Amino acid sequence: MTKKFAMEKLKRQERFAVRDGRPASAARLSPLGFLWLLAGLFALGGAGCAQMLQRYTNPLPRVLPPSPTLQQVIEVVNRNSSQIQSFSTSHASISGRDFPTLGASVAFERSRRFRLQAGTGLTGTELDVGSNDELFWVWMRRNQPPAEYYCRHDQFASSPAKRSLPFEPTWLIEALGVTQFDLALPHQGPKTLPNDRLRIDTILNTPEGPVTKITILDGSQGWVLEQYVYDARRQLLASSIASGHRRDPLSGLVMPTVVNITCPPAQLAMRIDLGPVEINRPAGDPASLWSMPNYPNTPLVNLADPNSYPPVASGPRAANRGRRMAR
Repeated sequence: MTKKFAMEKLKRQERFAVRDGRPASAARLSPLGFLWLLAGLFALGGAGCAQMLQRYTNPLPRVLPPSPTLQQVIEVVNRNSSQIQSFSTSHASISGRDFPTLGASVAFERSRRFRLQAGTGLTGTELDVGSNDELFWVWMRRNQPPAEYYCRHDQFASSPAKRSLPFEPTWLIEALGVTQFDLALPHQGPKTLPNDRLRIDTILNTPEGPVTKITILDGSQGWVLEQYVYDARRQLLASSIASGHRRDPLSGLVMPTVVNITCPPAQLAMRIDLGPVEINRPAGDPASLWSMPNYPNTPLVNLADPNSYPPVASGPRAANRGRRMAR
């Protein structure tokens, strides 16, 4: 461990140190707020490694022609993403304006298996978000009252949580580098933008009305650079901006290293640095990695149960979001 890395790690831990029984910079992000953020992101694009991946510093041969067709763009994007069967990293970090920087581990395996755990060396795990073939869950150490929220995938569409969440949170997988164009959906474009970029618009029909997803791509390599999701009233639900694209020398697949994501309805923003990512290699013990955890003294709250109390967190902003969900 270098001296610089050690100092940065110490600073992150000091920011979250406990004083008088309370964290010095306690995260104000509520489970519902985090779900709101994830919801918009799953329809959105990141990963990388300084030692294992090749950074692009010199001009690369074009993958797309100067004026590509929609079919050519979709083929390039889907070919790369479809070959990513899994990825994992234990050296990631997440940061945002409502919480301090946390060290994190991230794992994904097709098609719905996902796990993000974040925390500090002093306090342990602070956040656990996951999904398996059956359900998804969210747990935050500092949520009040303590609770672990979960919902079956096949019950989410009819759940009370659907009134507050425009998308099922398993779509966060796309926000972290596995972005594909669904051939069954209507796509418009590509429209040529300045700086050799392309724009493709996609319409998603939801029970709440049509949702528009705008995808901005690199016109030469077909990398997904920006993604925006708007509701039927043209209100921005979420955005994702990916950067630092690198190629894994073992698999030859390309992913970003950094993703900045925002969710205006929840007044949230987050940066995810995935660090050294391993693509299409074993991520750990599947039995524990893809199983919903059981935290001590933490009740389980089924988001599909109308009799369950809604997600609640301290602070007036979180309380207002909880009341809106209960209506």
